[in-house]
Amino acid sequence: MRALLVDRLSSDLSGLTLTDLPMPQRGLGEVLVRVRAASLNFPDLLMTRGEYQMKPELPFVAGLEFAGEVIEADPGSGLKAGDKVYGGNKTGAFAEYAVVPERAVTPMPHGIGFPAAAALGAAYGTAYTALVEIGGLQAGQWVLIHGASGGVGLAAVELAKRLGAHVIATTGTPDKVERLKAASLADAVILAEGRFREAVAELTGGHLCDLVYDPVGGDVFDESTRCVAFGGKLLVIGFAGGRIAEISTNIPLIKGFSVVGVRAGEYARRFPDRGKAIRAAVATLAADGRLNPHIDRILPLERWREAYAAMASRGIVGKVVLEP
Repeated sequence: MRALLVDRLSSDLSGLTLTDLPMPQRGLGEVLVRVRAASLNFPDLLMTRGEYQMKPELPFVAGLEFAGEVIEADPGSGLKAGDKVYGGNKTGAFAEYAVVPERAVTPMPHGIGFPAAAALGAAYGTAYTALVEIGGLQAGQWVLIHGASGGVGLAAVELAKRLGAHVIATTGTPDKVERLKAASLADAVILAEGRFREAVAELTGGHLCDLVYDPVGGDVFDESTRCVAFGGKLLVIGFAGGRIAEISTNIPLIKGFSVVGVRAGEYARRFPDRGKAIRAAVATLAADGRLNPHIDRILPLERWREAYAAMASRGIVGKVVLEP
């Protein structure tokens, strides 16, 4: 099978090669899937550099998540050949075939295709875990979502709006403001530059935000500490901005807010029943037509370098999907 292999860590993608590999062998409790679409996530880029918190042993096949058709599964697993599923594991999605644990796939919601299903799991799973499971999102609350032009951020905007929240979306790129307005359901889109607290205060009538969803970090995190309402939560999703921020504990003490780290994948692994419930909730919302992943572009696997370059340059709004 063809697969995108990472055999060396590199800052310029020189350690990646599209190559031929033997078909993966399924073990007990695993499922073999023919991959029809796989979506690119920011951790996929970081793992090629060795900059992600999870560091797979080299060599490994890149790719966190996919959608496809079951080829083989254990009898009694509830899965059979031909079933359409989405999901993934830590690696292995950017290939023609993938083997993952049975618990790592979910039946595809009716009414969506393989590209949309491939873009559903990580982004919306992270958004649901952060906003609903950990954040306790309630209808009518104000939510500030950073990095909203990325897949994880845009998913959070849509989910929060579908659940009745008021959403302020941010981007760090001026030329993305109008694109983000067109692609999202946000009540307002602002630039996450300088002292953006004043814009947040004006939009919320001085209330500020009950939840702040931050996959960016750095200066954005620093200013976000001024945007959280008393009793609110600042949800740390990642550090796409590059700098890992620090905070003096007197700030959340005086302002009465919580800083909470969100690792959606690890949360699901440590609490498998909750992880299953989260996946089911996302699938139900998608089947009902309430979640529609925004796909910036679909590329053949042969154009993987173009996909990674678009991710690295922050040139996309939504998700990039690769088709083997």
